[in-house]
Amino acid sequence: MRRIAISVAASTMTLSLAGCGMLNATGDSASASPTKGDDVTVGLLLPEKENTRYDKFDYPIIRDKVAELTKKQGKVEYLNAESDTAKQAEQMQKMIDDKVDVILLDAVDSHAIAGEVGKAKAAGIPVIAYDRLAEGPIDAYISFDNELVGEVQGRSLLDALGAGVDTSDKIVMMNGSPTDPNAKQFKQGALSELKGKVTIAASFDTKDWKPQNAEANMTKAINEIGRDNIAAVYSANDAMAGGIIKALKAAGVTKMPPITGQDAELAGVQRIVAGEQYMSVYKSYPDEAQAAAQMAVAKVQGKDIQFDSLTQDTVDSPTDKNIPAQLVQVSALTKGKIKDTVIQDGIYTVSDICTPKYKADCAAIGLK
Repeated sequence: MRRIAISVAASTMTLSLAGCGMLNATGDSASASPTKGDDVTVGLLLPEKENTRYDKFDYPIIRDKVAELTKKQGKVEYLNAESDTAKQAEQMQKMIDDKVDVILLDAVDSHAIAGEVGKAKAAGIPVIAYDRLAEGPIDAYISFDNELVGEVQGRSLLDALGAGVDTSDKIVMMNGSPTDPNAKQFKQGALSELKGKVTIAASFDTKDWKPQNAEANMTKAINEIGRDNIAAVYSANDAMAGGIIKALKAAGVTKMPPITGQDAELAGVQRIVAGEQYMSVYKSYPDEAQAAAQMAVAKVQGKDIQFDSLTQDTVDSPTDKNIPAQLVQVSALTKGKIKDTVIQDGIYTVSDICTPKYKADCAAIGLK
């Protein structure tokens, strides 16, 4: 069943609780976490480095928010699995052995990590699934509304194709990693918009989200369909869009068909400015990361009312039902939306985007 994302910002909820004198209140549930002081240790396990967001945004934002919430007494232990399932299992075991207070887990393989989630639970360490819904007895989930991400991508692709779009238009779908549950939701959302309106001429589940795998898949699609017969390409994220564009250029394509993306990576935003990529999905990493830090600290400090206010949605995994969750909203990023998204939120400056290579393209869209 589709859940509806909450719209109240995490920071607003925290302020509201503080204003009511309830921030330190705890519930009466026997399962409530024991109260701990500000000397909190949060274990942060992130999945890969192909997507630059994890090192550039997620980790530093979570680190700084934990410090803020704990009067600089709390700390974050951070490890990145670099797309290696076995490595992440070892890293999680290290967190358990180090007796961290809570683990924020962004799983490489949501199914394979379930055993380690169970070990953490047995050791009394809460696990909050971050960005990707891991299996096993997790305590909460924080992510973006992933099905909505796919819907936004699908609608944007149809908008780019225009009023004359019909089932004769052939689309290539470059989906994310089959081990990432988010990728399945992105695909479902996109298909809910595209099915019956265009022809899905080729569809790939891209191992590890790697751009080079997307490039190889796109080369195969071009050879099978013909470069001039591809009306548009659904790419689940920006990094893969870069690989797709490489394949199209290698095949001699000079004017790119509409290509989607996700994550608003700097290179993706620059391709949008240059007209090589049609759009990306902008997801406010500060909102997600700060809410995750608040959830983690509230959980181990026994602030159950605050924790509950941050997890007013529920989601189901293959192993557990009604998992407390927060789903953060997303928006389409096209040429006309750059100022209102990544620049307004301080993700990039105009000078970050408009390097000498892109100065003329930036000027053409009034970005200066």
